[in-house]
Amino acid sequence: MTEASPGQDSDFGRRARENQARLNANLKHSYDFIVCGAGSSGSVVARRLAENGSAEVLLIEAGGGDEADSVMVPALWPTNLGSERDWGFQAEPNPHLGGRELSMAMGKGLGGGSSINVMVWARGHKNDWDHFAAEAGDDAWGYEKVLDIYRRIENWQGAPDARFRGTDGPVWVQPAQDPHPLAHALLGAAREQGIPTFASPNGAMMEGPGGAAITDMLVQGGRRQSLYRAYVHPVSDRPNLTIVTGAHVRRILFDRRRAIGVEVEKDGRILSIGARSEVILSTGAINTPKLLMLSGIGDRAELDRHSIPVVQHLPGVGRNMQDHVSFGCMWELSGPMAPRNSGSEATLYWKSRPDLDAPDLLFCQVEFPVPSERTAALGVPEHGWTMFAGLAQPKSRGQLLLRDADPAKPLAINTNMLSDPIDLEAARECVKLCRELGNGEAFKPFVKGEVMPRDRDVAGLDAFIRDSAVTYWHQCGTAKMGQDDMSVVDASLSVYGIEGLRIADGSIMPRVTTGNTQAPCAVIGEQAATRLRAEHGL
Repeated sequence: MTEASPGQDSDFGRRARENQARLNANLKHSYDFIVCGAGSSGSVVARRLAENGSAEVLLIEAGGGDEADSVMVPALWPTNLGSERDWGFQAEPNPHLGGRELSMAMGKGLGGGSSINVMVWARGHKNDWDHFAAEAGDDAWGYEKVLDIYRRIENWQGAPDARFRGTDGPVWVQPAQDPHPLAHALLGAAREQGIPTFASPNGAMMEGPGGAAITDMLVQGGRRQSLYRAYVHPVSDRPNLTIVTGAHVRRILFDRRRAIGVEVEKDGRILSIGARSEVILSTGAINTPKLLMLSGIGDRAELDRHSIPVVQHLPGVGRNMQDHVSFGCMWELSGPMAPRNSGSEATLYWKSRPDLDAPDLLFCQVEFPVPSERTAALGVPEHGWTMFAGLAQPKSRGQLLLRDADPAKPLAINTNMLSDPIDLEAARECVKLCRELGNGEAFKPFVKGEVMPRDRDVAGLDAFIRDSAVTYWHQCGTAKMGQDDMSVVDASLSVYGIEGLRIADGSIMPRVTTGNTQAPCAVIGEQAATRLRAEHGL
């Protein structure tokens, strides 16, 4: 498939808008493939399927478009949180966090999370992908094969690196440009602690115990380059790709155990749209298990509780929920320092225990104060910065439960963060290292003093951890890939016991990857598309 370059073709935008208006005005009763969700994975799947002009592809998105400054201007990303571009999920009270109810942001609109996040490109650790391969029983998910995918999809703008980087793909990746002095200070503080620094966080650094580096970002010419913009937008003038926004998928339609379409609500109308080949769910780690359960796929006892006819008993649906939990340590700056880029330009991965062979801690420097609703009461400086210190490999697992068979009703989200004692032990080490970094010599030229947590006994430190804990918004694992009784999809991402239905989003992760999840979600989309194209001869 040839594609127009929006930057080179001034007519492209007009052609694409006219094409999509025409296709939306003449929606068909069925398509070859229906991709539900235009986020980080769904955008990849839709693009790769539509590259074959004979395949009719429908991409359905619940949210709206992405042409807004809050999306495209990197520094404005926080303004999307709590807006119409955020699903705004609310977790249940967590006894392990003192009864707190965490807000769970998730992107709603073209690009999904990749249109509202902090634009970090973090590819995961070698061990993550080898674990995926072991769980799936398929070497195609292993690190070396995934590295091939990354090289193929990246358009790397940094120093040439043939081993780790590619330059011919659709995803524009570059190191943060002209990083803030605080970003460089984090690298200096890391070296003070004996933590190595690297030219890039996506390479040798993520094959061993970790390190620190300037962040890789999806920003091109000072504008966000979401995965929708990278994959779908350049081919949105194609006649075989229909993109529908403002459409909520309510249920999957079945003929016995074969998915044959979806039920969609748009503009107050309920539509049934058929899928001649397959339905692909890419609605994220909260909405995907919800759709499965509403459609009769899940734990039989749970479905019976809501009088939902059982299509396939899969007890793992909605279980195994994981997320990166983080703790905002804060310092007061000696004077005003305006954030640069996205306001987060350096990252660090390290170990809570020396016997580990891979990092289990994740740190990112943020160039403004970010307290939780509880730690805000401790006092927030007018000019300050935050080190988000988080658990990269949490052991705690949550669960999603239906409240009702009504698709409009929200799920009960039980995150269970810090429910595993191992996580609390790691959190103590995490905050300890965070303070050592932030109070290091490298930060002294910029820092007036530590704001929180400061010196505390064990009980006080634990209280700070529970009060400051927030999510990195990296929810995953709720329809995991694997071979055990709690697995929902196999290595090809097909739902067990069901024909014509695949899942391609963060919900299939057996465990959360080490770092931000949008890059791994792009890989998940590529893996799904490769298998779909092979199976259907595209």
